[in-house]
Amino acid sequence: MKKAMKQSTLMLILNGISILALLFLVFSLISYSNVSKQLNTASAERFELTYNANRFMNGSAYLTNEVRAFAATGMQEHYDNYWNEINELQNREKGLGALQEIGITDQEQAMIDQMSSISNGLVPLEEEAMKEVQAGEREKAIEYVYGTEYSTSIAQINALKEEFLSALDIRALEELQALEQREDYIKLTMFCALAMVGVITLLNMVITRVHIMRPVIAVKNQMGEISGGNLSARFSLEANTSEIGMLVASIHDTKRELKKYIQDINYILAQMAEGNMNLSVGNDYLGEFAPIQAAMQQILDSLNSALSRINFTAEQVSAESEQMASDAQTLSSGSVQQAAAVQELSASIQDISRQVDRTSEDADDARKASEDAAMQLQICDQKMEALTTAMEDISKSSHQIGGIIKTIEDIAFQTKILALNASVEAARAGEAGKSFSVVADEVQSLANKSSVSAHDITQLIESSMQLVSYGASLSSDTTQALAAVISSAGKSAEMVERIAESAVEQSQSLKQLTLGMEQISEVVQTNAATAEKSAASARELNDQAEELKLSVHRFRLR
Repeated sequence: MKKAMKQSTLMLILNGISILALLFLVFSLISYSNVSKQLNTASAERFELTYNANRFMNGSAYLTNEVRAFAATGMQEHYDNYWNEINELQNREKGLGALQEIGITDQEQAMIDQMSSISNGLVPLEEEAMKEVQAGEREKAIEYVYGTEYSTSIAQINALKEEFLSALDIRALEELQALEQREDYIKLTMFCALAMVGVITLLNMVITRVHIMRPVIAVKNQMGEISGGNLSARFSLEANTSEIGMLVASIHDTKRELKKYIQDINYILAQMAEGNMNLSVGNDYLGEFAPIQAAMQQILDSLNSALSRINFTAEQVSAESEQMASDAQTLSSGSVQQAAAVQELSASIQDISRQVDRTSEDADDARKASEDAAMQLQICDQKMEALTTAMEDISKSSHQIGGIIKTIEDIAFQTKILALNASVEAARAGEAGKSFSVVADEVQSLANKSSVSAHDITQLIESSMQLVSYGASLSSDTTQALAAVISSAGKSAEMVERIAESAVEQSQSLKQLTLGMEQISEVVQTNAATAEKSAASARELNDQAEELKLSVHRFRLR
């Protein structure tokens, strides 16, 4: 992976530089404030130095003026002002104290000391002048304060005064200028620091926009494409060791993993749609995709299991339906044979009826008729035995048909269960199970048809069995009657006169028997038709079972 500076490190450096510049700016502001205070203080001190220096010097000048005025005028006011200045106002001492408190140089202190020394040297002259004024010698007093010595000292003091004020002013002005230069320098540094903060802020904005905002916007747009399902959208950012580079690497990895999962799922679903269930899901699904892998594996297992059961059940249904078709065909053949036997029996009964009629007509030929009647009765006895046997066979066949119908109902019920299971498995399979749903619906329809047909056959068989029971009862009665006739055949000579009456009764009984045989014949014909229908349904069920087998065999199972 390409190495790159982390955005957090870059931002830390830029922000650190900005903070240092801001701290420097704050320090400059504090320094500027201090210098401004010092400048104001220096200006105030300059004023105070000038004021107190003038106060010191004006105090000396005031004493000189007052003593000279007293010497010239002799007015007591000037004398009082002089001593008031010395004793009360003390401007010289206070001014000197203020100067020393503010701070003066050694040179300035030396000039002050020199002025004080000269001024102190004038005090005796001033005292002598005031004494002379008080003594009335004002001229002498004027000589003291206006004389050469006094004037020279005053001139020296004034020269020192000018020199002191000039030095004091120069020094204070130099201090002010130094502070002003320092203030200007601090202003310049403040402007430089402010410019540096602005440049760094601008640089920070540019770097943030180029190295952070643009990649973040690109990442946002790419995530929007991914959330919209577009995994093939172009993503030009390259991964590196920075935070955004690691995020870009994660997006590339995410797209690659999602494409891999989608391709795998697409391949598996396509194979399932083509009927290939002999598949396995890879075991490299990670995180939240692991349940998808488990679900797909469960779907494949369930479909394989369900289709295997459907295949096995289809084989059983096919075999059972084939057996049912064979049994139905056998039942149909037996019903046809029963119908033929019933028709033959009906014909025989009609013959008996005609014979009895002839016996009644030929009652006068008793012996011959008796012999003929005995012979016909023997034939009737045989036929009745055959009829009884046939009725028993019909009853047995009816019970067999009932068992077959029970088998058909069981097959229909199993087919319904199979169709229901197929429908459930098709619903679980979703879109891939639509073909299973069609097969399940066809099997369900076939099971319903089989169930209805079995129900109809059952009703017909029950009706047939009732009629067969009724025919068997009639056959038993007829057999007993024929037995009585046979046993009475030896007595036919004595009973000739009653043959006609018996023949009439026999004719009526035979009519009823013929009517019953016709009903039996109709029932047997209905049974035959039902057997044919059952055979057709069994063949259709067999065909549907074969189609179900073919539908299931298109799937390649494990």
